[in-house]
Amino acid sequence: MILFIHGFGSSGRSTKAGITKRFFGEDSVYAPSLPYIPTLAIETLEDLIEICQKRGEELYLIGSSLGGFYATYLSSKYALKAVLINPALNAPTRLKEAIPKAVSYFDGSKFEWNEAHIEMLKSYEVEHTNQQNILLMLQTGDEVLDYKDALKRLPNANRIVEEGGDHSFVGYENHLPKIANFFQMN
Repeated sequence: MILFIHGFGSSGRSTKAGITKRFFGEDSVYAPSLPYIPTLAIETLEDLIEICQKRGEELYLIGSSLGGFYATYLSSKYALKAVLINPALNAPTRLKEAIPKAVSYFDGSKFEWNEAHIEMLKSYEVEHTNQQNILLMLQTGDEVLDYKDALKRLPNANRIVEEGGDHSFVGYENHLPKIANFFQMN
C-alpha cells in the first residue's frame, strides 16, 4: 500500500495523487484529504499507518511539498521508505509566509493559518533519519522552494535531480517505474 501525502492547501484529489493511483492501481494507493492543522494531519496519517501495520501490509510513503515534510517525519518514526517530491523540509520557516490566510487549491476557499500551526510543524522536524529509506525527487526550476535545501538536509538520500521543471514536478509520471523499483514493488 502506498500512502500519498499531499502538499499545503492541496487535497487527496491532487493531480499527482491521481497519476499515482492510475499507475499503481486504485486499491494500492490511499490519498486522504488531510486537515490543514498539522497535528490533526499527522494523527490522521499515523492512524492510517498503524491500521496498515496491524493488517501486516507493506506500506510506502510518497509526499509532495508539505507532504514531503510529513513523510520525512513518518519515515523516521515508522522506518518506512518514502519518496519526497520537491519537499518543504523547512516547512516551519517557509509556511510563515502563509499567515494569516491560506488558500485551498481544491476549491479556492480560504482557511486561517497562524503561528500556532507553525509551532505544531516545528514539533515534527526530524534531525536524523535513515536516508537510505528516502528518495528525493527535485527539480531545479522549483519556484516555491530551493531544491538545494533538501540536498543539504538529506545529503545521503537516493535522489533524482532534474534541471528545470517547477514545484509540481513536471513529468512526475515518467518516474513512477523508478519509484516502484525504489519501493521494490516490481
